[in-house]
Amino acid sequence: MAHGHNLAILRGLIKFKSNTQKIWGVLILLSIVTAVEVVLGIYKPESMFIKVLGMKLLNWIFIILTIVKAYYITWDFMHMRDETKGLRRAVVWTAIFLILYLIFILLQEGGYVFDVYDAGYIKRDF
Repeated sequence: MAHGHNLAILRGLIKFKSNTQKIWGVLILLSIVTAVEVVLGIYKPESMFIKVLGMKLLNWIFIILTIVKAYYITWDFMHMRDETKGLRRAVVWTAIFLILYLIFILLQEGGYVFDVYDAGYIKRDF
């Protein structure tokens, strides 16, 4: 079934006249998000060092912005918005679950490695 691609981004907030314009628009949007990440990484504002759920707010912002970029790349460049609802959910929910699982594992193991270097040998029973 041939149909035209959706030429809008940000839930229809910005609309384009051609695919080329949309590609440039998406590039600019992803560049802005990346620039925000880079600026926050360079300057590391002191106000972002408060702890939220056991981790610094700045780290949460990096994680959230990275997930937003990954989701948007999948949604737009892999044309997920044109697929059926079931396939979209299967792909996106699986990716979100695996990313959250990876974050949990990295934080758990990273905390253990930090404790070993900080206090010496530590044995944990799970």
